[in-house]
Amino acid sequence: MKSKDIVKKLNILFWLFVIGSIIGYIFEMLLVLLKKGFFETRQGLIYGPFIPVYGIGAIIYYLVLNNIDSRNKIQIFIICAILGGVTEYICSFMQEKMFGTISWDYSNLPFNINGRTSLLHCSYWGMAGIFYIQFIEPLLPKIQEGININSVRKVTIIFAILMSLDIGISCIAAERQKERRYNIKPKNQMDLFLDQYYPDEFMDSVYTNKKEVTVSD
Repeated sequence: MKSKDIVKKLNILFWLFVIGSIIGYIFEMLLVLLKKGFFETRQGLIYGPFIPVYGIGAIIYYLVLNNIDSRNKIQIFIICAILGGVTEYICSFMQEKMFGTISWDYSNLPFNINGRTSLLHCSYWGMAGIFYIQFIEPLLPKIQEGININSVRKVTIIFAILMSLDIGISCIAAERQKERRYNIKPKNQMDLFLDQYYPDEFMDSVYTNKKEVTVSD
């Protein structure tokens, strides 16, 4: 594969990640509204309406479904339900191991796997797969065409930098919050910066649905 083709592919994956993360944020907000009757933030990064697990799911849909000829909705539903469940499980596991928190717990639902995913939520992922092939997949040629435009390429670079910074600060702020739970004092200027600008009160107001857990070695 030529280097230009690789860059185009990466650009598509990036925008799928962004689109999936935003759609996931909207879905979660509506779900909370239906359950609780009011809006509550469900963002997965400190800045912006993004939930990365959905963005990762969109990338996996693209990589897998792009190599499957069938567009039978039952088959797509089953494939995406499995893919989504595995993605959700791994993301929950990694969050717990890295930051000592979880953002969802399905232990109270039937047919759950360690509370990280469940049959119900796998079915949500299956329906999301149908949504993907119906509405997102047809847009891919236009996205690819738009990426070739000079101004769009520049926007992509700028947005990718901002997204990388957002992911970076979200991760190190979450890691520092975990250290504070264990009464680890700041070791350097970065820790002092994080304690000042990303204290527990701020982090808890951003991640309203996270729960602390005991991390086992």
